[in-house]
Amino acid sequence: MRPRVRLLRGGAYALFAIFFFVPLYAMADFSTRDFRGGRTGQAWANLVQDPDLRAAIITSLLLALLTVAGMLVLLMPTMVWVRLRVPRAKRLIEFLCLLPLTIPALVIVVGMRNVYSWVNYLIGDSALTLTFVYVVLVLPYAYRALDAALSAIDVVTLAEAARSLGAGWGTVIGRIVVPNIWSGILSAAFISVALVLGEFTIASLTNYENLQVVIALLGKSDARTSVAASLASLMFAFALLMGLSFAGGRHRREGKQQ
Repeated sequence: MRPRVRLLRGGAYALFAIFFFVPLYAMADFSTRDFRGGRTGQAWANLVQDPDLRAAIITSLLLALLTVAGMLVLLMPTMVWVRLRVPRAKRLIEFLCLLPLTIPALVIVVGMRNVYSWVNYLIGDSALTLTFVYVVLVLPYAYRALDAALSAIDVVTLAEAARSLGAGWGTVIGRIVVPNIWSGILSAAFISVALVLGEFTIASLTNYENLQVVIALLGKSDARTSVAASLASLMFAFALLMGLSFAGGRHRREGKQQ
């Protein structure tokens, strides 16, 4: 029976590899193909040589960083506080966090027009102001990741023990809760980064240029560079996933050793 299970498992892995890697190989082949014959790396060189694409990459990375920071500052203390002080409000917080899933991006853009007129007036008309919208967009996914991590520990007991020893709320969250939900934080951060790097609709409708908007524009004039940028974005997300998985696994092993 076991050889049969191994055979089925190997077949499933092979099908997954074909499904996943064949499109990536096709993208790499197209982006390096010289239509006069041979191979060229000019499309990949354009990732750093093209000023518009380079600026879009920097903008998207900054948006991802700011979105992760804003999401954690807003969501994590709120969830911990609700669990400790007002557990009856958990359903309300969950409903508010999951609400962006039910609202189409077009409706969000129309609804935020008036708000963003004040944001642009007070802060400036920069693509980085999309951080406020992106924080809202990642709430449903980040909430689920953090909620699963918090449900795996007894937050109330840990907080009460720390408070009885004189710890403040900042110490409780930063030195007691965060180390115990590190895997959930990493998952929420990765999901947020992946969503920001792949977001197109809101940036396009609000006339801001992030990575996906510039890739779409390049597709009309330089298809190879556009495909190279898309492949680089996918590989970056994949590398980030592997890095976060490794970091989370190492953290769990260290926790068990302690």
